[in-house]
Amino acid sequence: MIDFVKDVRLWFAPERVRDEGETPDYRFSLANERTFLAWIRTALALVGGGFAVDQFLPDLRWGVRVGMAFALLAVGAACALRAVNHWVRCERAMRRGKDLPVSRFPVVLSLGVGLVAAAMVVVVLLGWTAGR
Repeated sequence: MIDFVKDVRLWFAPERVRDEGETPDYRFSLANERTFLAWIRTALALVGGGFAVDQFLPDLRWGVRVGMAFALLAVGAACALRAVNHWVRCERAMRRGKDLPVSRFPVVLSLGVGLVAAAMVVVVLLGWTAGR
């Protein structure tokens, strides 16, 4: 719990990560940053997909449309938050000379996107529109 609070504080003051351990090879820090940016791109795509479902599928039943849009938006928000948390945790681990942290989040993200994709396949196959 203490590490989590410290991690969250580092979200808003990333320069304080330098207080821990030794400076790692810059290539590793830059790779960590590129990974962070990839997670952010994924989050933006999920948020955009959520808005697209809501705005561009008006004939879809309201509950189905809102449910899929909300799922994509929620997973996108979680992905963005997880990106910064993972960046901090990895940076701290590298500076401390420890193993990089493991995460179950990729599984959660994959399941979330997979479930929404499966729901969209069902909607397309069954043609769940407001008129039916």
